[in-house]
Amino acid sequence: MMQLNEIKGDRDLLNSIDWEMTPEEAVRLYLEWGNNWARGNYVIRSKNDVSHYFVVNTWGAKPIIYFIRRNSDEAVELAEITMPERLKERFLESIGHNKGVYSIEGEVREWLQKELYDA
Repeated sequence: MMQLNEIKGDRDLLNSIDWEMTPEEAVRLYLEWGNNWARGNYVIRSKNDVSHYFVVNTWGAKPIIYFIRRNSDEAVELAEITMPERLKERFLESIGHNKGVYSIEGEVREWLQKELYDA
């Protein structure tokens, strides 16, 4: 798995991150091809169409940020990023301590973008 500094050091990879992609949208785009005509401009045409995005997974003991590469064939976890302690509890409170896979937004997204784009 990649480390945060490896993502940060790969300009092409950084530029490919879709900060608006949600887990739900990824499923719709890549696994439910029949629904693609109904919304948006982006249509998946082949396995060469790829998205890179982040999610927060709370199925384990602690929330983990995953960097995902998805196409219509598979979703690959490229990196597993530990969320800072100060964000973990606030994030869990914001989702009612529920288990699931969540979009990167708010404070977590701001922290991650700062880590990736600041010098």
